[in-house]
Amino acid sequence: MTMHDNILREITPLTQSDCFTYFYRAKSEFDFPLHYHDEIELNFIRNAKGAKRIIGDHVEVIGDLELAMVGPGLPHGWFGSGFAPSQVEEVTIQFHKDFFDEKFLQKNQLNFIREMLRRSLRGILFSHETTERLEARIVSLGKKQGFDSVLELMSILHDLSISRDYKILSDSGFSDDEVFSYNSRRIEKVMEFIHSSFDKQITLGEAARIASMTESAFSRFFKLRTGMTFIDCVTEVRLGHASRMLISTTKTIAEIAYSCGFNNISNFNRTFRKRKGCTPRELRESYDQGMRVFI
Repeated sequence: MTMHDNILREITPLTQSDCFTYFYRAKSEFDFPLHYHDEIELNFIRNAKGAKRIIGDHVEVIGDLELAMVGPGLPHGWFGSGFAPSQVEEVTIQFHKDFFDEKFLQKNQLNFIREMLRRSLRGILFSHETTERLEARIVSLGKKQGFDSVLELMSILHDLSISRDYKILSDSGFSDDEVFSYNSRRIEKVMEFIHSSFDKQITLGEAARIASMTESAFSRFFKLRTGMTFIDCVTEVRLGHASRMLISTTKTIAEIAYSCGFNNISNFNRTFRKRKGCTPRELRESYDQGMRVFI
């Protein structure tokens, strides 16, 4: 059973002949079930404070203003009702994975966009400041046509890619499609080791040996290249895999905890809640509810 078996696959109206699609909606509720699609999506929402967002294995109640990017194949949805008629405003922009040609994307001037699109496989939430700065351009993109509209979308994506304080939402290990790119073969080999051995006991010593470094030198190098400690990285990968199992299997929470490398259930529950702000049971229930919207 895979993560996507019970989740709606949306066939978007985006054709191969178009660069992107743009939708503006004013509404009083979110009534589309949890879903995924092959396209990359930029979703802007205002006046929906209190609605719930699910992107990957991240669940959160949203504020008055938000902007998120969702990569291909990543389950997502917004849920909430009881807003005033036409109170909630939503702009959804969807574009193909190959909107930027792969060779073009490898050019130096596109390195920020390349990195942002890679991170979108885990979902990105942009800061309130960035969202405020770009909201007028995002909303008015629908008024532009032809080549001007494509240039403006590229410009918006560039500004988003160099913005500060955007947050990666889903844990590493949750998405099948994640690509490890740290400009370091040593780190990539260690990441491959973590993802293939997350269900076993993993030590810093083993990882340091794979990187051909001393433990202290490896610890510093790993933190510099990944932005997190080795232990935090292992924990994140384990939680990502655990989240996938919570969503795609009927295994008990205890079975999932042990099969993802946690040695006791209370430690798993505590770590899960601390990192995600919800319990494993609450994540499972959120997905169940999200898939049942108007079914």
